[in-house]
Amino acid sequence: MESESFSHHISRRFNAELEHLRSEVLRMGGLVEQHLDTAVEAITSGDSEMGLRVSGDDFKINRLEVSIDEECSKLLATRMPAAADLRLIVTVIKIITDLERVGDEASKIGYLASHLAADRKLYAPYSELKALGEHVQTMLHDALDAFSRMDVDDALAVIEEDKLVDEEYDQITRQCIALMMEDARTIRRFMDVTWAARALERIGDHAKNIGEYVVYLVHGRDIRHTEREVVRQELDAARADRTAGT
Repeated sequence: MESESFSHHISRRFNAELEHLRSEVLRMGGLVEQHLDTAVEAITSGDSEMGLRVSGDDFKINRLEVSIDEECSKLLATRMPAAADLRLIVTVIKIITDLERVGDEASKIGYLASHLAADRKLYAPYSELKALGEHVQTMLHDALDAFSRMDVDDALAVIEEDKLVDEEYDQITRQCIALMMEDARTIRRFMDVTWAARALERIGDHAKNIGEYVVYLVHGRDIRHTEREVVRQELDAARADRTAGT
């Protein structure tokens, strides 16, 4: 009886540790979202000071990534988790890596914003850049929300949005190339716009990755490099099997 009570106590503590781990990931996600929001605002409004502040504020995200990573390592070493618990820890390690890279891309956008703010009179596709920024902001938020609620359908919706982000990025790139060909003096500026768009496109990729990790967490299925239609068919079939078994 005493052994059962001790085991229950250990299990309860482990569950609390896992829940704290999830909370820390969402805290890091919130910090990264704020970082990205500020970067997008800086580059679309031409705020040089805001851009420089973003580019120099990345250390908070990096510090939190290290802290969560150490927590994961400790749980792996001391708890020896299996099955769903192990998948959660693996998922957390992957997600914080992508979140840290989103922070890096946001810092890059902030740095580019400080350059682009010098001359707002020269036309650049800022409205398209803003639309792309808002799109990836939504993707990142929805991906983190899907992780919070372990919602596979929402995770798949985020994954499918990545194709639209790629199309928006391609459109901005084509615009910039056309404008550079019209006036060679604008090459440097439009290269900066292109790099900012590229950073946003990569953030979309990282949000998509988080969506894929949610599917892995819930179903134990690695869907990277798998056609989305195939994934949906497999998950629908799995749901049907579970329904039939109840």
